[in-house]
Amino acid sequence: MKKLLFLAIGLLTIAASVNAQDGPRRYPRRVVRHLPRQGQPQRYRQVDDWYKPKVGIAGGLNISNTVDAYNADFSTSSVAGAHIGLTFEVPIAYPLSFAPEFLFSQKGYKAETPDGTFRQRTNFIDIPLLAKLRITRGFNIVVGPQLTFQTSTRNTYDDGFSTIYRDNYDGLRDKSYLSGLIGVGFDLNRNAELRFRYALDFNQNRGDANSGIPDYRNQVFQIGLGFKFQ
Repeated sequence: MKKLLFLAIGLLTIAASVNAQDGPRRYPRRVVRHLPRQGQPQRYRQVDDWYKPKVGIAGGLNISNTVDAYNADFSTSSVAGAHIGLTFEVPIAYPLSFAPEFLFSQKGYKAETPDGTFRQRTNFIDIPLLAKLRITRGFNIVVGPQLTFQTSTRNTYDDGFSTIYRDNYDGLRDKSYLSGLIGVGFDLNRNAELRFRYALDFNQNRGDANSGIPDYRNQVFQIGLGFKFQ
């Protein structure tokens, strides 16, 4: 958490430096068109629409695993999942925007135990509350907290002879968590963005002492596409 805080401070310093170099103007200059000379076609310049609020959708791949499982015999590996949802962007002061999101996200892990292979797949509703810093045109960095609400879990046990599934929708002991998120985005065009992100839970997810699963924290690497509508 301290590392994330130091990184956020560093990004804000970079943003302030970029803003100072841009001069006193608050927003990028907007030039829509040039008046044509007689007999010449209308000429347009590219418009910088950073200052406009935006709504969009995003989705992609999750690669999730666990960290800080305080049991030397409990070693986990990654599993793949998906995320999809709504995105928003509200300009504050160039180059800073507020970028909340509302996502359905699949996380989990796989562990090899003396009794076989254990796999957990958990569905969450993630609500990132992000500061979005435009470093250069076409490239941005996001950082901030993420509220995470657990909705359901499926545990799978495979002993090599049979597979047992156990679903859990009710009675989850810990249903909400606080995470930290950091990522980068690359604009493919005015409406499409390539996104890379990393999220880590701040608090422990309670395990199951009866089955030998210790407390752990989720960590998730994400790659996805975002589409913005104005």
